[in-house]
Amino acid sequence: MMAQQAAGTDAINFVEEEEKVLKFWQDIDAFQTSLKLSKARPRYAFYDGPPFATGLPHYGHILAGTIKDVVTRWAHQSGFHVERRFGWDCHGLPVEFEIDKTLGITGPDDVFKMGIKAYNDECRKIVQRYSEEWKFIMGRLARWIDFENDYRTMYPSFMETIWWVFKQLYNKGLVYKGYKVMPFSTACNTPLSNFESGQNYKEVVDPAVIVSFPLEEEPNVSVIAWTTTPWTLPSNMACCVHPDLTYVKVKDKSNEKVYIMMEQRLSALFKTEEEYTVLEKFPGKKLEGKKYVPLFDYFKEYKELTGAFRVVVDTYVTTDAGTGIVHQAPYFGEDDQRVCLANAIITRDMKMVCPVDPSGKFTEEITDFKGLYVKDADKEIIKTLKSKGRLVHQSTTKHSYPFCWRSETPLIYKAVPSWFVRVEHAVEKLLESTKATYWVPEFVKEKRFGNWLKDARDWAISRNRYWGTPIPLWVSDDGEEVVCVGSIAELEELTGVKINDLHREFVDPLTIPSKTGRGVLRRVKEVFDCWFESGSMPYGKAHYPFENRKEFEDTFPADFIAEGIDQTRGWFYTLIVVSTLLFGKAPFKNLVCNGLVLASDGQKMSKRKKNYPDPMSVVNKYGADAIRLYLINSPAVRAENLRFKEEGVRDILKDVFLPWYNAFRFLSQYVKIWEQESGEKILVNEKSREISDNYMDRWILSFTQSLVKYVEQEMAAYRMYTVTPRLVKFIDQLTNWYVRMNRKRLKGDNGKADSKKALETLCNVIFVITRIMAPFTPFLTETIYQGLKEMIDLSEEQDARSVHFLLLPKPREFIIQKKIENAVSRMQSVIELGRIIRDRKTLPLKYPLKEVVAIVKDKESMDDLASLEKYILEELNVRKLTITMDKNSYGVTLKAEPEHRQLGKKLTSAITTVATAIKALKDDDIERYQAEGTIVVEGYTLEEGDLKILYNFEKDGDTPQHYEAHSDGKVLVLLDVEPDKTMLNEGIAREVINRVQKLRKQAKLVPTDNIEVYYRAAKKLVEIIEDFSEFINSTVKQPLKPYPVPGNADVIITQQLPIKTDDLEITLAWAEGGKQQRCVSVVATAVVPSSLSGAGDSRTLSALAPAPQLKGVAPYSQFINLVLCDLKPGQGRTGVTATVLLNNPVGSNGLTFPSLITNVQSVFGLRGIKIRLFQDSELKQELSSDTKLELLAKKTVYVTSQTGLACSSKTTKVDWPVCHFANIEGKGQKGTLLLENPRGDFLNLKDLQVQAAAVLNVSVGSVEVSKTKDKSGLLTLADTKDITQLHGKTLFAL
Repeated sequence: MMAQQAAGTDAINFVEEEEKVLKFWQDIDAFQTSLKLSKARPRYAFYDGPPFATGLPHYGHILAGTIKDVVTRWAHQSGFHVERRFGWDCHGLPVEFEIDKTLGITGPDDVFKMGIKAYNDECRKIVQRYSEEWKFIMGRLARWIDFENDYRTMYPSFMETIWWVFKQLYNKGLVYKGYKVMPFSTACNTPLSNFESGQNYKEVVDPAVIVSFPLEEEPNVSVIAWTTTPWTLPSNMACCVHPDLTYVKVKDKSNEKVYIMMEQRLSALFKTEEEYTVLEKFPGKKLEGKKYVPLFDYFKEYKELTGAFRVVVDTYVTTDAGTGIVHQAPYFGEDDQRVCLANAIITRDMKMVCPVDPSGKFTEEITDFKGLYVKDADKEIIKTLKSKGRLVHQSTTKHSYPFCWRSETPLIYKAVPSWFVRVEHAVEKLLESTKATYWVPEFVKEKRFGNWLKDARDWAISRNRYWGTPIPLWVSDDGEEVVCVGSIAELEELTGVKINDLHREFVDPLTIPSKTGRGVLRRVKEVFDCWFESGSMPYGKAHYPFENRKEFEDTFPADFIAEGIDQTRGWFYTLIVVSTLLFGKAPFKNLVCNGLVLASDGQKMSKRKKNYPDPMSVVNKYGADAIRLYLINSPAVRAENLRFKEEGVRDILKDVFLPWYNAFRFLSQYVKIWEQESGEKILVNEKSREISDNYMDRWILSFTQSLVKYVEQEMAAYRMYTVTPRLVKFIDQLTNWYVRMNRKRLKGDNGKADSKKALETLCNVIFVITRIMAPFTPFLTETIYQGLKEMIDLSEEQDARSVHFLLLPKPREFIIQKKIENAVSRMQSVIELGRIIRDRKTLPLKYPLKEVVAIVKDKESMDDLASLEKYILEELNVRKLTITMDKNSYGVTLKAEPEHRQLGKKLTSAITTVATAIKALKDDDIERYQAEGTIVVEGYTLEEGDLKILYNFEKDGDTPQHYEAHSDGKVLVLLDVEPDKTMLNEGIAREVINRVQKLRKQAKLVPTDNIEVYYRAAKKLVEIIEDFSEFINSTVKQPLKPYPVPGNADVIITQQLPIKTDDLEITLAWAEGGKQQRCVSVVATAVVPSSLSGAGDSRTLSALAPAPQLKGVAPYSQFINLVLCDLKPGQGRTGVTATVLLNNPVGSNGLTFPSLITNVQSVFGLRGIKIRLFQDSELKQELSSDTKLELLAKKTVYVTSQTGLACSSKTTKVDWPVCHFANIEGKGQKGTLLLENPRGDFLNLKDLQVQAAAVLNVSVGSVEVSKTKDKSGLLTLADTKDITQLHGKTLFAL
């Protein structure tokens, strides 16, 4: 099982572990099982906004999906039942645009040629194009959500609910048909809503022209208007001026022409005053009603019909652009339409002057430019105006312009007949509904969304498209009789036709008989805007009110929704509008809004530019947990933008996961060792009220419970941006402070009782943090939990198979001791400040220093630091700690700085003067402020928190010169940086230890290897090594012996390792029997992959039958068999029987009793565990140093712990090796190779070569193993694939 493997892992591969967890979840059907376990709990309602499946998930989806997953997991583990159904947005432009591109469809005629059924069939084929990829990616990211019970906007049940929603609005009188100037996508042949058009603005360069409109009463005088859309000029019906601003009649000196324009806008045409002469000034209202000559004759009849082509007035005209005169094309601009309606130039029931078709091309009415796309026509129109003498000025302008969010083509504004839902009348109600909801962050609701709501317009909900939910209105030919259908049953009753699908191809042919003698009613051709569908998803996914009525009403409004900040004008808006109009309230209680994920350079992520890494490549490199924690520990959770950097994901592994995992691994290993050595079991009961009396144990337990309390409060407020940094910081506190400072206790150096306290404390803490982190990092917490399970009392759990089945821990208030937490925090400050000084002065921690001085501000701080003196001394490697409030003795003064954020609000304009005075405050003033809490500065009373108090250390006068200082504002640390000779020598002794340890590592030795250490050094170094021999030996675990190295020594490695300018040469050699022991160790560990090795592994133990006896074949070397009794093998071993060779090669000195004990410990992975050996399974005949081992040949020895009372292992006693073996000859010697040890743990080819070299006392690189006496039979990997095939064979060393 992956969790048990993880316990002993030296180097974890997080990606591989995640894949094991995925398999585990699949095996236990984890998500569905968790839902079954929570079925009886209170409901927590969550709505998941539906994405389109026409593209793959991007980082925005992953971010929002992770937030949703974290919150819903948290709710589940907080005691709620959380239904999580995935949804798909299936209709609308995203799908149709893909089909139009694929089939080359350019307009409605192409669709009608192929037929709506054929067109919709094509849409239906691609609508779920990437649904399987979505399912895989979401699963790989550990997002637990139900894809099998999903909702889709194309399901008939969902579409039927949309009809019901619409009918409720229709019956309330909130639906009307009209025309409205709307953003229009010519590429998609459809209008867009205002919030859709606001999603995609781009900087563009457009033509900017000034054209003339000669007045009928003064043909030589023209009003002049500026526009960036020349294509609208053929539809001009009026010109508009501001009634109250000043206009001028000017003569252009360059051509003697007379123009009328706004005085403040003269710069739009003239560069200097010398270029024109002002003839007259007057207010704009004087121009009202003046008639002018049209630019074109296309609509000249409206001059008589409606009084078109005259000057009108309105205050929307501005002074910031153009000429102050705005040309009016009432069917191509919202303000134009409003102004022309107000002045009766157009009426609501007249034929629209809108000569542009859905593809953006001029219709036949515009004879000069018929068939031209409007943007392409700009040049031709300008050319025509120039030829007519109506072009006054031509240039270009760069401005922000809306583009279609789907086709990436520029939008135009165009009058479109549409069905509308009334919204403007309900703005106050919408604001009230929103006010009752809770948003994170709050400013998005108050500013961005609130401002948008205040300007809400009536919502055009219809689209002139095909793949969507049809609008359920059947209308008579004269438009007088209308039937709104609200359900399938109602339509079946009205038409007499059985209905299974509500798409256009099925309902368009259906007619309803008129009740007023008007023949038959036919359905209007429009479909719903897909935003109307997604805004109605709370009801559609439940098929409300046709099914699930009580369940829906009991859980409405939802507890939680979340999406990106771009949805403030999208899904968030439509949800609020539909729900408020239907039920008078918002459809959700809590909303989390995330920011956008940008490329690392701050640009928008672009497939074309390839400026971001593929999400799944990042997951496959670092794992899903890393990308989850990176995203939710970023500014994006505060609705700010995130520049995605792959190295940020990598750093999560390095800085958070590895330390956390290593703390767990350390715990697991030493729990197993403690259990094996004590014969007892560690089982932590979290509910126990027994608390360790160790100060650091009490600190980490209190700190943990404070974390639980804080995270519970913040998650209840949905503030993940405060939670995740605190969780990450906790991992640092746990690993870099608690574990590191308590390693010796955890290992048992202070005795078993104290070790148990430390291990139980660490186990408790890791169990708590694992559950708290489970919603954030589901994979790693599962891996760690599976390793923790056997240490935790889970007897009261309903189902303890997964950490995600457990409830979150509740804060245990009685454990929280803020005084201890504050004391440790102060201690950490002193230690960190001291380390900074050491780094600054390049003084490694190896070198002890005399004194550290902590200057504090109060007695409480003094007492706290005094209680933790031993930790400060040890962590800073200093001899003495001085704690004082007497700063003057060390030349320290106080310095005050203003807290600008707090004072700025209080003082406003006086802040500069007061800040200067604050900086000039004397020591006595600042001390009085500290004592009394207030001070008067420049006439202002400043209170606690208004000033920031700092320490100032000047090295002059009587101040000791050998101190270096650093402060964090609360404490000043002085470090005596002048070490004496003894301290320097101790530092050098530590350097010697460092050199030996590095050499051991270079030689690939392990702690259990029995070696000798020899050295040759300069005289000064020799003296230091001798003076500190006890310190060095206790650390290295072997005495350092001076040269010479004995001539018969089996040298492993020799190297020159000078310390500064002093020579040092170190030689490592095998101790007597050491290599043979290593040989046994190699055999014992050969088959254990590196990812599974390590003390404390609890793999399945095997008591396999002995290897078969071969007739006439025996090992060259004498042997004994071993049986493990009341102990479990460690360090990844699985076998409980083994073989030890007594003399190998033949004729060599045999094992001694101590080396036999060492070999047995090595074979079974029992390093550091005291064992006893017996000749009988009843454990009556114990072996001792007096036992003649040669008399034990071919016999079985039984291995027990120190307290062993009986041997329960059921094994077969034989007089041949229980392990497979092969004999070996070469180099004039004979010996035996064990092909496995213990039984069941087999070697590979490399291990076999290592063992052969050890037996024959040669280097590994100089020996090859062959089945023949020449190289024709050299062993290959294939020979060792089933190494038992070599059993009993004789091999040869070449």
